[in-house]
Amino acid sequence: MSATEMTGVGIGSGDEVVVPGFGGAEVAGAVRAVGARPVFADIDPLSFCLSPAAVDAAVTDRTVAIAPVHLFGHPADMVCLHEVAQRRGLRVVDPEPERSVVSVDAARRRQFADYLERRLRGVVIPSVALGVQHSFTEYVVRVPGNGRPDRDAFKRALRSRGVDCYVPVKTPAHRTAEFRSDVWLPESERAADETLALPVSTSMTKRELHRLVSACNGLGGLLMDSAC
Repeated sequence: MSATEMTGVGIGSGDEVVVPGFGGAEVAGAVRAVGARPVFADIDPLSFCLSPAAVDAAVTDRTVAIAPVHLFGHPADMVCLHEVAQRRGLRVVDPEPERSVVSVDAARRRQFADYLERRLRGVVIPSVALGVQHSFTEYVVRVPGNGRPDRDAFKRALRSRGVDCYVPVKTPAHRTAEFRSDVWLPESERAADETLALPVSTSMTKRELHRLVSACNGLGGLLMDSAC
């Protein structure tokens, strides 16, 4: 979502637009670029996308729009967001209004995701809402915490075993220097602390997937034992 697109739907100086705290930095930048103010709302802990209930709570008399982000391949709950928008007299600015045709690569990523879902232990696998098509552009798991930064240690251990994993959102947008805000968004904060993206490149082989599972399960088992 660009500043030009924001202007095109009538958003301008003095307006407020509700955006997600987790994964919403780019859309927040577009909001600010047209002179409007991004208002950060929390996410649904399962989809990682903007929570309709949190949006409803964040609306003020200056709010004109909601700008969700479809994150990691899981779409935001557009039905409920449109219900909030209609009740509150707001617009919904969809960053991806047209869904692309399912590609061969997308189908392969879903196959990989199915494989990982059946075999991964010790991490929390991605959730998929009922009736939703998750494209798994990123395969993002949660690493359970037990009082110390387990996710970061887990990432280092996986990388030392040749697994090319990474932290998908290092800092929620409302905690960055550019958008620093006093708002407390617990689910966004927890997601930033716990999430880790595992590789699901369509060029991966079955052997590489098996190695990924073995590495995660070995480390995850130790992690879960230490949390008990």
